[in-house]
Amino acid sequence: MIELIFQYGIDYVFVRIKGNSVIFGAASFGIVQYTNISGLKLDYQGVIKEFPDLKDEDDWRQQAIARFKEKISSLGNEEAISEYIIQDLKKFGYKPRFKQRAGFRKEVIE
Repeated sequence: MIELIFQYGIDYVFVRIKGNSVIFGAASFGIVQYTNISGLKLDYQGVIKEFPDLKDEDDWRQQAIARFKEKISSLGNEEAISEYIIQDLKKFGYKPRFKQRAGFRKEVIE
């Protein structure tokens, strides 16, 4: 299991990777609540920026989620998935802060 911690403005975002399962979390009053990709609020403009072909689709959200899941399953291992997520979220202004592998000490991501 790998956990990533990102900073976005004053908020912290957590990503937990276990095998091919990826869940996302946000801290609220000191408690982290996790959800899978289906539970996230996706920004239409962000999705269209990443997938321009979904611009005129009514089910753009479902198609974007399906593409994310397909990409994750194609990567194969937790380390590759974590690198993909770090690079992808950097594009949208998220600052990677820490990476923790299997409960060991957190490593600073630079």
